[in-house]
Amino acid sequence: MTVPETFVIRGALQGDAEPLGVLDRATWSPLHAVLPPPSEPYAPFFDDRHRPEDYLVAERAGLLLGYVRVARPTPLDSNAHVRQIQGLAVADEARGQGVGRALLRAALAKARADGAVRVTLRVLGHNVPARALYEAEGFTVEGVLPGEFLLDGAAVDDVLMGRPLG
Repeated sequence: MTVPETFVIRGALQGDAEPLGVLDRATWSPLHAVLPPPSEPYAPFFDDRHRPEDYLVAERAGLLLGYVRVARPTPLDSNAHVRQIQGLAVADEARGQGVGRALLRAALAKARADGAVRVTLRVLGHNVPARALYEAEGFTVEGVLPGEFLLDGAAVDDVLMGRPLG
């Protein structure tokens, strides 16, 4: 039995933009995407709304294995105590190695360090693997928007999940 090499979780850097864009396009799936597959020319991975400081990446031997984006859901002071998971992706070759779970746990730690007391996220109802991961890490369903998206002609629920950080 071979033991997978370890990986590290770190904050994203501006220089990660290109490999993160490649990873994001490679991991596009109708299981989690509400937009069509990206096409050229590709938009920059980082922009005014998607800043490197909002991302954590998993890296092994210089190769990015995945990322999570954790940011404020709105600019309102009234919910500055909340952070939202706004994207989580793991490269196909790194699946099943604990990368997604490690990224999620690191996002929760980052949210705590930023002073948040609660974390929320949205996940498509048919994304059973992601929902299982979130539930295993303490997230509960707080609401469902039935048929919120029409994807390939099928109605798909938007599931709202959250958890306290206490």
